[in-house]
Amino acid sequence: MKLPRLGFTLLLTLGLALSATLSRAAAPAGRVYELRTYYTEPGKLPNLLARFRDHTCALFEKHGMQNIVYWVPADEKDGSANKLVYLLAHANREAATASWKAFGADPAWKEVRTKSEASGKIVSKVEAVFLQTTDFTKAMDAGYKPGAANRVFEMRTYTAAEGKLAALDARFRDHTVALFTKHGMTNLAYFHPTDAAKGAANTLLYFMAYPNRGAATAAWKGFREDPVWVKARTESEKDGKLTAKVESVYLVPVDFSKIK
Repeated sequence: MKLPRLGFTLLLTLGLALSATLSRAAAPAGRVYELRTYYTEPGKLPNLLARFRDHTCALFEKHGMQNIVYWVPADEKDGSANKLVYLLAHANREAATASWKAFGADPAWKEVRTKSEASGKIVSKVEAVFLQTTDFTKAMDAGYKPGAANRVFEMRTYTAAEGKLAALDARFRDHTVALFTKHGMTNLAYFHPTDAAKGAANTLLYFMAYPNRGAATAAWKGFREDPVWVKARTESEKDGKLTAKVESVYLVPVDFSKIK
């Protein structure tokens, strides 16, 4: 009697596993984020910010997009005079496509755009990257306290050496994220681009927050000099460097950003 019962249990287990697999395959794609960067015509950044503040953000929400955070670069070299950087969330990639289509066709948006550009075009270029969170990500609103002084944010983009993205992720997961916290940095979201053309195979993009720029400088100094970090980096790079390039941009939240 034991063998048939064992066989039945095994078949039941396999059946449940197959059912779960089929259910996952049929499920819609997961939540995605969209990082967008707008470059303005000379002197037009205030016009762009006013359009977002008074109209665009509300229209995004109307069409199913979630406003997460809006910034301008802190430094002139990074575009403080002509650049808006922001992050949206969508239920999935298909929802993003549908939302943008509906937004673009909305008569209210067309009217706003026409009126706001009566004295000339505002935006000269738009860049967009779809992102998925890593398994070691944190929330974008981590550490945010409504009413507190605005923080300084940092967007860091790591281009991994060929074939090293998984190892880079492992170092962050096992060591770096905790060490950042140790030295007073607030970890926010960690992402990979979703599309091959935007660096899906070799890019880690993440955000940090600090009380101010001086605190950021002190935190990075302490981190880089930490013997635990030095050991982790050395051991992780026995077979070669993990990163080919690291880019950093400091950002400050605009007045209408939900996270500051």
